[in-house]
Amino acid sequence: MITSAAKLMVLTGEHFACVRIIGRASFNSSVDFKTVLYELRQKGCDYFVLDLSECPLMDSTFLGVLAGFGQKMSAQPQGACGPSIELLNPNSRVAELLENLGVIHLFGVAEGPLKLPDGLQTHDHTPVIPGKEEVTRACLEAHRTLMELNPENQSRFKEVTRFLTEDLGKMQKEKPRPEA
Repeated sequence: MITSAAKLMVLTGEHFACVRIIGRASFNSSVDFKTVLYELRQKGCDYFVLDLSECPLMDSTFLGVLAGFGQKMSAQPQGACGPSIELLNPNSRVAELLENLGVIHLFGVAEGPLKLPDGLQTHDHTPVIPGKEEVTRACLEAHRTLMELNPENQSRFKEVTRFLTEDLGKMQKEKPRPEA
């Protein structure tokens, strides 16, 4: 079954970004999500609010991308406002997944209305439409990240990473080679 990609809405301000995730956050939207986060980081954003009010579920790939970004951001010096990534209104299922995967500590969690600073502007965002190889590579990286962050995830994702590694290897063998 193919699911549609989650919609991402982005607001930015000085050193601040809010990304609203609308819909089921899955591998289909993980490359786009990662691209958005790292572009915003490159533009100087160092505090992120991820509004999950309309995100009913995240799959393991999306969670791995989120955790990888959380790990990178937690390695940065923290500002006066506390954790550099705040998850706003995650439902109990998403919060439980983050807890069970052992990555909830990478984020601040808040409930309530979205409080935005003054001077925000809509960030133009054109969704990335990745190819199969890029999605497979992102899935593999996300699952490896989850395994590195929590040893208990080794048994959960060992077979998935083996399959993805094999699949990626097949794709690379099938690529036409440029003639010399």
